[in-house]
Amino acid sequence: MRAARNIYKNDVDFTALSLQSPEFAKYVKPNGQLDFTDPDAVRQLTKSLLKQDFDLEVDIPENRLCPPVPNRLNYILWLQDLLDTTGDEYRDDYDPDRDVTGLDIGTGCCSIYPLLGCALRPSWKFMATDIDDGNIQTATRTVSANGLESRIQITKTDSNSELIPFKQSGVVRLDFTMCNPPFYASRDELIASAEAKERPPFSACTGAEVEMVTSGGELDFVTRMIEESIQLREKVLWYTTMLGKLSSVSLVAEKLISHNNHNYAVTEFIQGSKTRRWAVAWSWTDLRPAMNVARGITSFPKHLLPFPSESTLVLSNTSIDDLCSKLDTELTALPIQWHWRQNLSTGIGFAKENVWSRQARRKMQNPEAAEKHRMEIDEGHAALGFKVQLKLDGISETRTKVVVRWLRGTDSVLFESFVGMLKRKLEGR
Repeated sequence: MRAARNIYKNDVDFTALSLQSPEFAKYVKPNGQLDFTDPDAVRQLTKSLLKQDFDLEVDIPENRLCPPVPNRLNYILWLQDLLDTTGDEYRDDYDPDRDVTGLDIGTGCCSIYPLLGCALRPSWKFMATDIDDGNIQTATRTVSANGLESRIQITKTDSNSELIPFKQSGVVRLDFTMCNPPFYASRDELIASAEAKERPPFSACTGAEVEMVTSGGELDFVTRMIEESIQLREKVLWYTTMLGKLSSVSLVAEKLISHNNHNYAVTEFIQGSKTRRWAVAWSWTDLRPAMNVARGITSFPKHLLPFPSESTLVLSNTSIDDLCSKLDTELTALPIQWHWRQNLSTGIGFAKENVWSRQARRKMQNPEAAEKHRMEIDEGHAALGFKVQLKLDGISETRTKVVVRWLRGTDSVLFESFVGMLKRKLEGR
């Protein structure tokens, strides 16, 4: 995610917050720090941040999990980037006219993800589910207190229900699902984990067992999600989940690959020096997210990282204007759908198949055959969708960066072949 949008990138200034929130000020120590082992202080921090930064009023019961705002915001910002880089308009940025509906599985006591999502994006709506009666009651009250009843629908489910309740909700299609599943497989595992720690936890945990324990732990929970997604397929654009263990991310990626899904994304949420979480997203569509969105874990095994959706060529000793002209000429000559915007030095194209190989070019020597092939291209079913953008390197006026972005398709070999052809043509080989 773009760091400039993360207002908590450099941690929270407790002293500044205490000046805005008298309720929070009484918990701040003279040295400007907070006692995170005090559950009252942790709850008030969440309430004060939501009020100051998002104008949201929340109620957090003493016996329920208190959601840390910076961590939850990280997830929402990543979802924004995931959707912004896989839109039908191929913008790779925020489209304010795009209506988005998401599902928050296990919304918790105050429905924080839907609250944040709606506060940041006026065109977002949410379904939110939970199996706990107490969470349903307080989340419903919180949604009403913030006047968001028309945008957030709270629904009670049970542990045997489908995680993605299409039949129950009446919704036809979702743009995303999200969840923060319980870490532990049993109460005994939860207790053993707490006892194994050499020092007390950094922050007080007030979560109820229903929020922290699920049969089989987070991995079994996400496996259920994957199995449901195999049935639902493209009814959801992006299936996503947060994970508490890095090892779980690798296992989820391997499971997706075993089901022949190669359109997934992984990321890491780092908050200060203390909290680290991870997330995985997958799609059964062929819309490819930007590379920085999909490959967000630097320490991840290379063979499990999603295929790069961008390739950058650096060309020297040729002006950017000449390269733009050459690029447009070469791609216009191919039997593909090609839209060039000279003022932006950017073009978007769609190919039905590999039409740049020597064999394909021989088949397309007849102008009528080439034009017929071009007319038959449906961008929604194209084998390859791509964007090419040229810009000065910034270091030298004689160097031009050519960024080739994979927009849609399932064949990584086809994308690599296209990039190779483009490199040869622009280098004059």
